[in-house]
Amino acid sequence: MTKPFITVGCLLLFGALGLGASQSSTEIPKDLLGTWSGGWEGAGGSGGFELTLEKGKDGGPAGRVAVTGEPTYNATIRTISFEGKKMTAVYDFPPDDQIEIALVATFESDSANGTWVARGKKDGNEVVTGTWKVKKK
Repeated sequence: MTKPFITVGCLLLFGALGLGASQSSTEIPKDLLGTWSGGWEGAGGSGGFELTLEKGKDGGPAGRVAVTGEPTYNATIRTISFEGKKMTAVYDFPPDDQIEIALVATFESDSANGTWVARGKKDGNEVVTGTWKVKKK
């Protein structure tokens, strides 16, 4: 894989802007609804990361990400769940349909810190990993 692809993979955990499809066994805490903005790092790159959390059509949590850097993309979160203030989410990586991005984050007050992993959809093998931080807008 090329370095730009890996950098894009790092961005995977960040992104936003789009309709939020979701699956969840728990509800999103109301104070987490809205847009969170910050950045991501990993695989030798960095960029901007925006996470939008909202209620889905089914009433459960939904979201989307907007990622800048190399590459830049928007993605809808495919699955998202919360255990208190801990979020776990997965979305498809737009530059490569064989890759998905898995996000994990812990929210505290008006900020969140997390990790992201780009992994193969079929085998689950990690391609690249990194971190991300956001603050509520």
